[in-house]
This record gives sequence, C-alpha cells and structure tokens, in this order.
Amino acid sequence: MSENHEDHATSGEHGTKDEHASEGVALELDNGKKWKTNAEMLPFINEQEKLLKNYDHAKGDYHALAANLASANDNLVKSCTMTGKSHDVLHVWLNDHLQYINQLKKSTTKEEAEQTIAVLDNSMAKFHTYFE
Repeated sequence: MSENHEDHATSGEHGTKDEHASEGVALELDNGKKWKTNAEMLPFINEQEKLLKNYDHAKGDYHALAANLASANDNLVKSCTMTGKSHDVLHVWLNDHLQYINQLKKSTTKEEAEQTIAVLDNSMAKFHTYFE
C-alpha cells in the first residue's frame, strides 16, 4: 500500500495529528542508532536550520520567519518517502515541530516569539539526535 504523504500533518491551522503514525510510537533511536531519512528531505531540514541560524533577533520579522519555516516544513512533508517505523518515529518529532511553528505564527509579542524560536532551535537539534 502506498502512503499518501500529502495527507500528513502540515503547518496549517487544522491541528497537527498525523493519522498515519502508529499509536504508541515514541521518539527513540533505532536500536541505539539514528534513523535514516531519505535524501530528498534533507534540503528542507537544512533550509529550516539556515532560517533559524540567520534570523536577526534584533530586527527580524518573526511572522515572516514562521511563514518561511512553515513553507520549508510543508516541502519536507511532501518529500517524505519513508515508510515503517522510521516514518512513524519521524512523525512523532514532526508533529511537535509543527506545533512550534504554529505557535510562532500565533506569537503576539517579540518576547513570546523569541521563546518559541529557542524551542524551534532545540527541536532541530533533537532531529539530529534521532535522525541522519
């Protein structure tokens, strides 16, 4: 059966539950090793990291950052061809990551946005803890 990744959680306002991920799956290593991700996804991971790294905290537009992160994340989801447990574990990380992007979109103050940006930085670090 072919997975339709277009149906997966996106950065939209309709929540982030991924109906394809198996219930009870946790963010965990693959027997002590990082999960492999498909090469098509990595440019969109790298794009999000670059956006966060290059964000000008003094005069940056956090709503524009959120929109750019959401766009890169939507492309990440569209490029996913992973299947099985690695796919399910990725979506555990992805669901949280999407919530943080949506939280940044909804930020109303610079202070709130800065806290969320720090959480997004940590989320990207967490990706690299579990995936390669």
